[in-house]
Amino acid sequence: MTQTFMAQTSYSKTDEYGFQRSGSFDYESHTSFMSQYMLILTRRAQRWNAVFSGRDFRKSNILKRFIRKGIPANLRSTCWMAVSGSERLKSHCVSYRQLKLCNSNSHILEAIEIDLPRTFPDNIFFLNQENLPNMLYHVLATFAHQNPEVGYCQGLNYIAGLILLVTKDETVTFWLLKTLVDEILPKYYVKTMSGLLTDFDVLDELVRTSDPVVHRHIQNIGMPWAMGTTRWFVCLYVDVLPTETVLRVWDCLFLEGSKILFRVALTLIKIHRNLILQTSDLSDLTAVFKNMKNHTRVINCHEFMKDIFEIPGRLSSRKIFKLRAKYHRD
Repeated sequence: MTQTFMAQTSYSKTDEYGFQRSGSFDYESHTSFMSQYMLILTRRAQRWNAVFSGRDFRKSNILKRFIRKGIPANLRSTCWMAVSGSERLKSHCVSYRQLKLCNSNSHILEAIEIDLPRTFPDNIFFLNQENLPNMLYHVLATFAHQNPEVGYCQGLNYIAGLILLVTKDETVTFWLLKTLVDEILPKYYVKTMSGLLTDFDVLDELVRTSDPVVHRHIQNIGMPWAMGTTRWFVCLYVDVLPTETVLRVWDCLFLEGSKILFRVALTLIKIHRNLILQTSDLSDLTAVFKNMKNHTRVINCHEFMKDIFEIPGRLSSRKIFKLRAKYHRD
């Protein structure tokens, strides 16, 4: 996806990745942001080409700093594969082509076939390119067959679908999906959803310790974290945040791990603090959580990414590990 294409579609009813914008989308704020962001993208692409001209994406503090400022679109696929460990995993496993030959479980295949039309039904690229749904089908089927603990779980279709929109490569999409589920994320997709339930408790404690007033307000209204944030974790913010913001989050997720999901969550809650505290019932509160993608600070993904590393303060992988151990669900 070129930066020129992004500029041309800033007034469109669809975003640069083919997703239809909601009726409440703030075109004026988005246009203002894009006029500045295009300059940032151009400048960052030049810096990336100068520093990483050899496409050597071995982990380093320099690479970490560059990734936090956004990976250029033309380098995302290669960089994600390198920093996530997907390239290494791919080199030590049976080939994707061979794994595809084992897709024979009719129950799995039927479940995926049912979900395919529900995956980005309004995305113009999925609607107009027959090969994308077909590629997504094979990625999901192959993953489900080689990971019996997870099999096929709703939510994976959205993650794999967005990866596919970025990479346009079936094999790369499979290995990135496998790395996310097997290596980077907790057990969100197993039948017990133990990792997801644990992370609701972790988020609860993080909010309680960082902003007791907001925590108490949400608790008094009675909104379970599962109601407001399930899609945050299961879909990795797909369809929760603007697409470009999601991809900037994923840039860091592939490098720094799942603690990034909590950084985003805490930042969203902080940015919407006043709106949350103004709510008086469950429907109002859930509406605030559903509409978070429309906040100007969230639309401005470049500033939002600065926020996620400033607003929550220090949040180490070690701290998340300890909290997960504390709230572990069998």
